[in-house]
Amino acid sequence: MKRKRAILLNGHREAPGNSMVVGGYELKRDMGHGGGSRESEAAQACLAAEAELISAIVTFFKKLGITAADVGFKVSSRKVLQEVLGRYDVPEDLFVRVCIVIDKREKIPLDEVKRELVSAGMSEEAIQDLLEILSIKSLAMLEERLGTADPAVGELRQLFLLAEKYGYSDWIQFDASVVRGLAYYTGIVFESQYRQVPKEKPEKTLLGYIMGSGFDREGKLRAICGGGRYDRLLSTFGGDDIAACGFGFGDAVIVELLKEKGLLPELGLQVDNIVCSLVPDLQSAAALVASVLRGKGQSVDLVLQTKPMKWVFKRAARINAQRLILVGSSEWQNSMVAVKLLATGEQYLVKLDELE
Repeated sequence: MKRKRAILLNGHREAPGNSMVVGGYELKRDMGHGGGSRESEAAQACLAAEAELISAIVTFFKKLGITAADVGFKVSSRKVLQEVLGRYDVPEDLFVRVCIVIDKREKIPLDEVKRELVSAGMSEEAIQDLLEILSIKSLAMLEERLGTADPAVGELRQLFLLAEKYGYSDWIQFDASVVRGLAYYTGIVFESQYRQVPKEKPEKTLLGYIMGSGFDREGKLRAICGGGRYDRLLSTFGGDDIAACGFGFGDAVIVELLKEKGLLPELGLQVDNIVCSLVPDLQSAAALVASVLRGKGQSVDLVLQTKPMKWVFKRAARINAQRLILVGSSEWQNSMVAVKLLATGEQYLVKLDELE
């Protein structure tokens, strides 16, 4: 029986011939970009990595109870911007500066954006063309402007096809305005943002759902997470370039979203033990008791200073402690501690090595 050869390329299994297996689906290579060359294969493997990355984030959102009606991904490619700047012979060393200006365009007036782009070396014609392309929210419209043979268009189309195969196409949409302000991005970039539920059902296309008007235009919440491809990041630290993609996640933003949607769980605080010493000289002994209990897998709140017992009991009630462990002078001389079960009031002495 003939065995089919499969190798791992960027974490995804490559099938023989002109196809690639990603997430259990076989995808045909785009023969319009290199005819199945090694460069084309590597590019598709990279896109599979982005698709897998976004899939992981979508899965995380789903586990929190967040749906595609709550959060969406705006997706684009740095290569779109490179294509426009290349048309007008804008020097490569100004690319990052232009990205930074574009990334903050919603925070400053349009006239100021244009002034900064002019100071970056762009002509009025180039700026107008750039702003028009950045307003595009449809991959079909981007194809009309850049052409179907454009590398950025090909990559984006393949990514949206992968999203369709993965089953999360309703989470993502193309938005040429997403560039990300950091210098190290080299290809696909994305941001996930809160979006208001649209009044009408979104239009589903092969390239995702058109929900451009559904995103949070009031700016109540910043991007929940953002990321993309950065194939040349390691060389900035003196190493060899390695193809990579990733994302950053804002914990504060997701908490605000969960609060707004009524999804933030109320986690009841409960601690197994609260440990305190009755005299300052035994503070180190109390720390030892806490370490012993933690070593046995128990949670411990250690009172770091000698406090009145009234304060200790209030603290125990506030953190819902199950036991109070007291380290007193006479007991410690015999390697013992006093234990009080706070639910019943039962008290007893126990040797430290027998404390469970």
